[in-house]
Amino acid sequence: MDYESVIKLALERGFYFPSCEVYADAQAGFWEYGPSGVGLKNKFLELWRRELVRRDAMMEIDGSQIMSESVFEASGHLENFADPIIKCTKCGATFRADRMIAETAGVNIPEGADLAEFDKIISEKGMACPKCKGSFGGAKRFNMMFGVGIGPEGVGAYLRPETCQSIFVDFPRLYKTMRGRLPLGVAQVGKSFRNEIAPRQSLLRLREFYQAEIEVFCNPSRLGDVDRFSEIQDTSIRIQTEADPVLITCGQAVDSGIIPNKFVAYYLGLLAEFYEKTGIDIRKSRFRRLGEKEKAFYADVAFDFEVETSTGWLELVACNYRSDYDLLNHAKKSGEKFEVMDGEEKVLPHVFEISMGIDRSLYTILEHSLRRDEKNDRTVLSLRPYLSPVHVGVLSLVKKDGLKEKTDEVYLQLRKKCDAFLDHSGAIGRRYRRLDEVGAPLAITVDHQTIKDNTVTLRMRDSMEQKRVKISEIDSVVATLIAYP
Repeated sequence: MDYESVIKLALERGFYFPSCEVYADAQAGFWEYGPSGVGLKNKFLELWRRELVRRDAMMEIDGSQIMSESVFEASGHLENFADPIIKCTKCGATFRADRMIAETAGVNIPEGADLAEFDKIISEKGMACPKCKGSFGGAKRFNMMFGVGIGPEGVGAYLRPETCQSIFVDFPRLYKTMRGRLPLGVAQVGKSFRNEIAPRQSLLRLREFYQAEIEVFCNPSRLGDVDRFSEIQDTSIRIQTEADPVLITCGQAVDSGIIPNKFVAYYLGLLAEFYEKTGIDIRKSRFRRLGEKEKAFYADVAFDFEVETSTGWLELVACNYRSDYDLLNHAKKSGEKFEVMDGEEKVLPHVFEISMGIDRSLYTILEHSLRRDEKNDRTVLSLRPYLSPVHVGVLSLVKKDGLKEKTDEVYLQLRKKCDAFLDHSGAIGRRYRRLDEVGAPLAITVDHQTIKDNTVTLRMRDSMEQKRVKISEIDSVVATLIAYP
């Protein structure tokens, strides 16, 4: 299915919608999750914790969204966190330079390229403002940080543009109080804020968005010593460098030098296994190694995990080997010590980062799971059962002859064990279709036979298969069908 189909589903079935949409002055780049979207997001995060955080015994924190100016001076964001922009000299409209060039001239240029390169292409291609046909001034850098003033004096601070900085500044305390050992993974889920020049395509480019970030602190002299590498050495991943993507195991990627070491390969393997369990078509995925002008300013080595969608290849996760950039700069700026003891060795840890865009991931899951069943004239959201916002719909065939009361009884029994939805109104076929569109893998129908023998009809979403199940067994049957793999 395509982007427009996903948007239609999102709006009609309560997955997500524009913020403050009743007001004309509502700004672009802000979207809100409805009940279905919150259900999907929470289950996605539970899978993330299960498959990555708890699997590796990582710590999880919840840091502040507003941080002092010193943090971002040390991190380099005040100087480097900027996108290239061009402004029309006639109407004053502002555009992101790299995107305008790609869409208008068909030339892909990294956002980190020198400003003179943008000016050169704009001049050579004779590009003009799409609104008024005016000419563009020279390319400039626009810092995307949201500044705030704290207290009546308006002390300068910033909304965080990424969640990881609190992990870095908290590292000394975490390592000491939680009796940390290298390698140490610290995770955080929360909102980040970027003053995007041209937010668009709903969840794909936002000014306020969710991230799930993991920072793994390690001893740089032991990147080849990974105790659990055997768990993922045979996991296949698709990697693209300068050539076409190749399907290769993590072990082969290290041996061939495509991935620099076992430490990086281990986490790329874990990430690929995680996304396969989300229902994303892993055959349409790749790890793309970034060139020097594409990498973030703090990264030594960078791979983007990208997935093909109807809008093109979409970056879902940035995997950055940040070396000692962050801890070294925070140590210099703060005057505090960030070195730790790793056995008998004093070490300033290096960091490998797995920075996941939650909103983009959820959009991709929806697009890859949404399908049209022409034979049965229905739209189906074939989510993995454990990710579905509604696990089971509980329906009465009719509301008379005691069926409504029996249906309510079954619903009350189930809702304590799973996410159940009660529906009495409308034709039964229409109610099945609504459940199909919201991704509910199961539907239970209470009918006249239920009154006779205490059984119900259990319907499977994907196959439309139906079978009779005893009410006394329904809890265990549903639990088995929606369980994590």
